[in-house]
Amino acid sequence: MSNSTTTIALVEDDHAGELLTLRRAAFVTEAQLYDDPHIPPLTQTLAELREDLARDDVVTIGAWEGHRMIGSVRVEIEDEKATLGRLAVAPDKQARGIGTEMLFAVLPYLPEQTKEIWVFTGKDSKQNLAMYTKHGYEEQYDKAAGDLTYTYLRRVLGAAGAQPVSPEQPVSQDK
Repeated sequence: MSNSTTTIALVEDDHAGELLTLRRAAFVTEAQLYDDPHIPPLTQTLAELREDLARDDVVTIGAWEGHRMIGSVRVEIEDEKATLGRLAVAPDKQARGIGTEMLFAVLPYLPEQTKEIWVFTGKDSKQNLAMYTKHGYEEQYDKAAGDLTYTYLRRVLGAAGAQPVSPEQPVSQDK
């Protein structure tokens, strides 16, 4: 984990360009792993990203160190289900617990009725799969999408709703 204070907050439209840059930088290694430079996080346009940020059923949060966005995650909400996607950490900040921070930081942004959280990642993304399973996500099924195969994982939230087990270090929450 970084020594600097990390602030978690909703990503607003005025940060769309920075978010697009972060995602592209973070997903290059995935593209290399799958030998596919056309994965969705690398092909999304700024206009498409802005449309996504404006959706009522999508919440995107970011992690900042000072004025720099170093992480983000997108959550699509449907009834009692939340689906995490595009979990991104700046390449120079990876392997420091920021991805884990994002997994826990998203929980207060979920509606009270949320009972389960789904996430998907490439079947060969061993580090991602290990992180998700370490934090209570269980593999459910694989699904092919073109040349890629995604593994879908689910975490059922406890009776207390979206209250996480404490992450390694506290995060300041700005909503």
